[in-house]
Amino acid sequence: MPIYAIHCIDKPLQQELRAATRPDHLAYLESAISQILVAGPLLDDEGAPIGSMILMEFPDRRSAVDFAANDPYSRAGLFASVAVTVWRQVLPRPD
Repeated sequence: MPIYAIHCIDKPLQQELRAATRPDHLAYLESAISQILVAGPLLDDEGAPIGSMILMEFPDRRSAVDFAANDPYSRAGLFASVAVTVWRQVLPRPD
């Protein structure tokens, strides 16, 4: 199954919205845990969250875009930008 990178950048000064929406965001990711390879926040130089990065398996791009659009963070208007692109592992070499 193809792997997609979901790369999201927060709007500036949205730490409170991110914190308030985080439990719903995590529950949403847990609902698709079998598809997730890695997931976590993008951080600034001080370690504060400024976005999200998720590598997940989806049957097609539309499914990945729909998943990203329905993320509670996205639905709450947290993100300034969301990019969904197919990704292929090169290193370390997959089995």
